[in-house]
Amino acid sequence: MATEYLKDGMVIGLGTGRTAAFAIRRIGALVADGMSFTAVSTSESSTKLADSLGINVSTLDEHPVIDVTIDGADEVDPQLELVKGKGGALLREKIIAASTRTEIIVVDEAKLVRTLGEKEAIPVEILKFGHVSTLSRLSRLECTVDLRMDGDRPFVTDNGNYIADCRFKPIDEPHRLQGQINTIPGVVDNGLFLGIAKIVLVGTKSGVSEMKRKR
Repeated sequence: MATEYLKDGMVIGLGTGRTAAFAIRRIGALVADGMSFTAVSTSESSTKLADSLGINVSTLDEHPVIDVTIDGADEVDPQLELVKGKGGALLREKIIAASTRTEIIVVDEAKLVRTLGEKEAIPVEILKFGHVSTLSRLSRLECTVDLRMDGDRPFVTDNGNYIADCRFKPIDEPHRLQGQINTIPGVVDNGLFLGIAKIVLVGTKSGVSEMKRKR
């Protein structure tokens, strides 16, 4: 259903993760049927998939305004605020989302929460340099902090950084928390995506429902 928002000739953003991969394959089918898009990708893995499907992938520098981005989320609250970053691409996802006219998020109903932080940790992208000190400072925000691992080594993002997964109690003031996280030296950005989603499509047993941000 998300690809119904796409029109021939659009500049589109490609998200990262299983939901985004499904959308990319659907976009590839549209290209095979004769439609044309210029895509900007949020990760190397999504770029590789798009290339394999014949989707024209460019860069944000060449196309600084994106018409529609389709992506997933780890949590969605009633105000359409999000937690993202399980796929490890939160920084590029946030940069591309900020350049997008219409951000469409696709989730299943299990991702809906009353308050952000109910189910998922908040991913925080941090610099490798001094990361132990950064983890310690994050823990002072009254959360449990774990350095994300890839086997026996720290997970490394496409930007060459680490990710700290910070588990808070349900978050009453996400904007305040976002500011607290981002002022810590060594933090690059965090997985709170606030004021970004315009449309959320929710897959349920009875079909797909649409939620729109109130203006």
